[in-house]
Amino acid sequence: MTDYVKWGSARRVLARCAFAALTLLLGARTVSAQSTFGANIMGTVQDTAGAAVPGVTLTVTSLTDNTTRSTTSDASGAYVALNLVPGSYEIVASKYGFKDARERITLDARRQMRADLKLELATVGESAGGDSISAATIAKELEGMRGRFDELEKLLKVKLAQEQAAAVHPASPALLATTGKDPSEIPPLPATLAQPREPQSREPMTSAANTALPGAMPGRRPAAQAPAPAPAAPAPVDNATPFAYGDFTWLNGTPRNKDVVLDTPFFTPEIRFDTNFINDFNQPKDHTMGGSTEEFRNGEFQIEDIGIGGDFHWQNVRGRIMFMDGLFAVTTPRNDASSSTGNEPGNTGGVGQWDLQGAYKYVSEAYGGYHFNVQHGLNVDAGIFVSYVGLFSYYNFDNWTYQPSYVSSNTPWFFQGVRIQYFPTNKLKIEPWIINGWQSYAKYNSHPGLGGQLLWMPNESFKLVANQYGLGEDNLGLPKTQRIHTDDSIEVRYYNKPESYGLDKMAFSFTADAGCQYGGGITCHGGPNKSSFLGWMAYDRIWWHKDMFALTLGGGQMNNTGRYLTLLPPIDGAWAAVGSVYFPQLPGQTAKMYDGTITFHYMPRQYITWWAEAGYRHSNVPYFSGREGITPPGGNNGLPQYYTCMSGASSGTASLVTAQATCGGPGSVWFPDLRKSTSSLGFGVMVKF
Repeated sequence: MTDYVKWGSARRVLARCAFAALTLLLGARTVSAQSTFGANIMGTVQDTAGAAVPGVTLTVTSLTDNTTRSTTSDASGAYVALNLVPGSYEIVASKYGFKDARERITLDARRQMRADLKLELATVGESAGGDSISAATIAKELEGMRGRFDELEKLLKVKLAQEQAAAVHPASPALLATTGKDPSEIPPLPATLAQPREPQSREPMTSAANTALPGAMPGRRPAAQAPAPAPAAPAPVDNATPFAYGDFTWLNGTPRNKDVVLDTPFFTPEIRFDTNFINDFNQPKDHTMGGSTEEFRNGEFQIEDIGIGGDFHWQNVRGRIMFMDGLFAVTTPRNDASSSTGNEPGNTGGVGQWDLQGAYKYVSEAYGGYHFNVQHGLNVDAGIFVSYVGLFSYYNFDNWTYQPSYVSSNTPWFFQGVRIQYFPTNKLKIEPWIINGWQSYAKYNSHPGLGGQLLWMPNESFKLVANQYGLGEDNLGLPKTQRIHTDDSIEVRYYNKPESYGLDKMAFSFTADAGCQYGGGITCHGGPNKSSFLGWMAYDRIWWHKDMFALTLGGGQMNNTGRYLTLLPPIDGAWAAVGSVYFPQLPGQTAKMYDGTITFHYMPRQYITWWAEAGYRHSNVPYFSGREGITPPGGNNGLPQYYTCMSGASSGTASLVTAQATCGGPGSVWFPDLRKSTSSLGFGVMVKF
C-alpha cells in the first residue's frame, strides 16, 4: 500500500473510481418490483463527489405493515419505485464497497415524491452488509490497473497537446516538439476520453480578438468563465400515473402551470382570478351584452371569476371544491331552466321547490370520491363537475382564447351526478356519466341523462376526445322529448422547439358537434317542429420566446334549429326557466351564427396571463345588444316572459295584440334593440395558483 500512497491525491481519485467499478462487477444484484398500484417514489443515487452510482439496490420498506419492495438504479443513477400504498416508508440504498444510505418519506394517494440518496465509499474492513475487504486484495487489484492508468494518462496528455497545437497548424513544429510524432501517427483516445475538453490555461488574447467580444475592453483579457455544471440526470418517466408520461400544458382547455406553488399530503390549494375590460362597438347604453358566455358588461372593468378551493387526497379518498364568485356566480345558474329560483315574481319555470340556484350559485365544482388501485386507476366521484363538452375549459385561464366559439359557449359548462373514470392504460381514459341532465342542478322529467367521454393521448403531441350524451329528457313541459348529442375534438401540436427564443411551438384544434331532440311531436329531421344542432370550430395557435407570447386565430359556426341550445339574451332580466317573448326558443325557429377571434397572450410567468382579443360575431336573426340596449325603461320589471310597455310596466301578456291594447295602442309596446352582428375588443388579466 506504500506505493499507492505515493501516487498523490490525483491517483487516489482514480483508484477510488477503479475500486467502485470493481465492486460493481463483484456485488451488483437486482430484485424485481411488486405490481400494486398507488403512489410513486423516484430519485437518484450519487456518491459524495456528485457522480451517479448505477447498480445500487434500493429496498423500500413500509413502516406500516413491514412489507418491502426492491429496485435498482440505472446507468444514470436514477431509480423509481412504482405503485406503492400510501403511508410511511424507509428507503435503504446498498451497494458493495459503499456504506448504506437511508431516507424516510411519507406518501399520500396518487402522489409522486422524490428521494435522492448519497453513498459514501466504505473504508478498509467494512462494506454494505458487513462484508470484509482485504487490504491485500485491494492493493493487488490496484497494482494490476496501474499500468493502464499510466497509459491513459499519456494518451490524455497527447490529446491536450493536439488541441493546443492544432490552433497553430495541424503539423506545426510545436506539435512535433511536444509529441515527437507526426499527428497522423498518434493513436486515437478511447471513446470515453476522446470528448473535447477545455484546456486548463490559455495564452493571453490579442487586443483585436478581445474587441470582437461584446463588452470586452481593448488590450484586456476577458474575465474567466465559471465551468458549466454537470448536467443533472434525467428524471425517470412516470409510466404508471395516467397521462404523466408527457407535458400536456400546451393543450387548449388545460392549465399551463407546470409547478404547484403549495402542496401537502392532504390538500393542494387552487386560486384563480379573472378580470376583464370589454368594449362592444355597438355601445349599448345599458352596458349589457347578450349572447355571450364570457363578455357581459360593456366599457367597464369587471371581475369575471374569483375561484378559491383545491383538492383533498388521503389514503385513496379524494375530494375537490372550487368556490366561484364574480359574474360567473350569476351568469352560470341563470342558464339552468331545471331548478326553481323560488323568489322571483312570475317564476313559472323550474321543477319543484328548494332554491337550487341559490344553493349552488357560488360553487363551480364540488365532489368527493374514492380511487381504486385497478390497472392504471379507477375513480368514482359524485357531485358537480366542470363539463368537458366543447373542448374549452370553464376557466378562461386554461384556454387559447377568452370568448370561445358557439360550439363551446352553447354546450354544458357543468354536470351534476356520478362520474366514473377508468384508466386501462396510462394513455386512455373511459369515463361514463350518470347525471341529472344537460347542465342542470335538477332532473327535468322522468329520465336522468347518460353520457361519457373517451380520451386518448397516445403521445405528447396528439389528443383525441369524444363526448356522447343521450336519454335525458331536458325540456320543461316536454316530458316525452329526448336529447342526443355528440361532441368530438382533436388537438395536434405540429411544431415544438421548447428552448427557442423565436417561434417555439405551433398547434391546432378542431371540434365538431351534432345533436337533436325527438319525441312528443318534435323531430330531428324536417317538419315545422325540427329541433337540431350542428356546429364546428377550429383554432390555430403559435407560441414564441419560450412560451412567453402566444397568438391564436380561429372561430366557428353553429346552426341550431329550435334554439334549444342557443343562449337566451337577458332581455328585461330573462332567465332560462321563464324565457323571453322577444327571443322565443321554440321548435322550428332558426339560429344560424358564425364568429371569429384573434387573441394575444403575454405570459411572463406560468401563473399569470395578460390578454387582448378582437372578435366578430354574426347571426341570421337579431340577437346581439344594440345601442338602445336590452333593458326596459325604468329597469327590469320582473316579468320578462311578457311584453313590456314603453312606460316600463309589464303588459302581463305574451300576445302582442293584447299587449298593444293594454299598453295604449300601436307604438306603446317596448322592444329591445337587437342587432345581427357585434364586434368587440377586450383586455384582461388572469391568475392561477
